Amino acid sequence: MPSPTTPLLRPKPSQTRTSSSLALLQMPNQSHTPTTNLDALLRDITLGFSDGLTVPFALTASLSISGSTKIVIMGGLAELFSGMISMGLGAYNVAITEKGHWEVEYQRTLEGVRDDPETERRGVVEVLGRFGVGEESDAMRKVVREIMADEETWVEFAMEVGRGLVRPEEGRAVVSAVTMGVSYFVGGLVPMLPYFFMAGRAREALGVSVGIAVVVLLAFGFAKSWVTVRNKKAGVWGALQTLVIGAVAAGTSYGVVRLVDGIE
Repeated sequence: MPSPTTPLLRPKPSQTRTSSSLALLQMPNQSHTPTTNLDALLRDITLGFSDGLTVPFALTASLSISGSTKIVIMGGLAELFSGMISMGLGAYNVAITEKGHWEVEYQRTLEGVRDDPETERRGVVEVLGRFGVGEESDAMRKVVREIMADEETWVEFAMEVGRGLVRPEEGRAVVSAVTMGVSYFVGGLVPMLPYFFMAGRAREALGVSVGIAVVVLLAFGFAKSWVTVRNKKAGVWGALQTLVIGAVAAGTSYGVVRLVDGIE
């Protein structure tokens, strides 16, 4: 075990990322980034599409009381574009904030590794101990020694395994903004399509829009839950839950407009 005064070891050419113990530690890292990026992409699509299905649909349903498809389309498109921009900017700000937080924590961890290696070493031991590696075992000594031999590996281990903070993907903020914004626009446009093809028949178009929205909400809710849980029961529950949320949003908006419209 390195003593508190032992300087950071620099990896030898033959030692860097070659041993079986270190390779095992790095296997999750090699596959972790794509999985994390895919999870983030699915999250952005889910949030954007689900909001797009409910908010614009609720607005167009309430505007259909006017009986004018032109008013419905104008109001719906205005909401779609403003919502798309708002969702995109929101996603961008969240991604930038997460990246800034990661950078601060990375720098703090790097300084800890350089200035107080013994404390950071104890942190590695505690993390491995949670996975059943005995503190005084040969395996613990070997793994800790190899992690500490490479400063970058040590910091990455402390960040990802110890703190659960994965290095943000480059350009993630822009991808997140575009993905969520486009998903919102597409989700909101689908229930609006009947109003484009049924000019002058806003109330009839509303019935078709409701039918489309119900089908899409059920399908999207099922797909969303199936992708995340891989269970049919969870998929059915997710479909019903998504449908109920959309129905409540649309029903509330429609009811409020009808109430206001009835006031003399």
